[in-house]
Amino acid sequence: MKAGILDTRPKAIDIIALASDHAGFRYKEKIKAFLESKGYGVRDFGADSERPVDYPLVIRPAAEAVAKGECARGIVLGGSGNGEAMAANKVKGIRCAVCWNRKSARLAREHNDATMIAIGERMIPLKTALDIVRTWLTAEFKGGRHLRRIKEIKNAE
Repeated sequence: MKAGILDTRPKAIDIIALASDHAGFRYKEKIKAFLESKGYGVRDFGADSERPVDYPLVIRPAAEAVAKGECARGIVLGGSGNGEAMAANKVKGIRCAVCWNRKSARLAREHNDATMIAIGERMIPLKTALDIVRTWLTAEFKGGRHLRRIKEIKNAE
């Protein structure tokens, strides 16, 4: 970088990995727009339409980007969010929580230090999904007794 020129590229701390299968595609696009409107960078791993796609093919690369520190956190979507969370959690270092309301999102961060969340488009309204994202992004890990449990999870990997 030349002296005097600011590097304006998004840093990993500002980038959210985003991925969905076909059943979560519509919400993924809405969440992407929401994140960008709040100043986050988004790295979209697909899907790129509502055409059927096997979710592990798009979820795993998103989870790997979070695990490597290329993205700060990740959001994955599907019909229920369950399969997506399972696929993400196979990546070492990932703690992906299925969230269905603001409280589950808040506790995923505060108690579990969730690095990713999974949302089911067929399970909740869009407004709730956006509330989940907002809540999860602003909640902070509380540490304390919860840190001991996170270490136990890491030791099991």
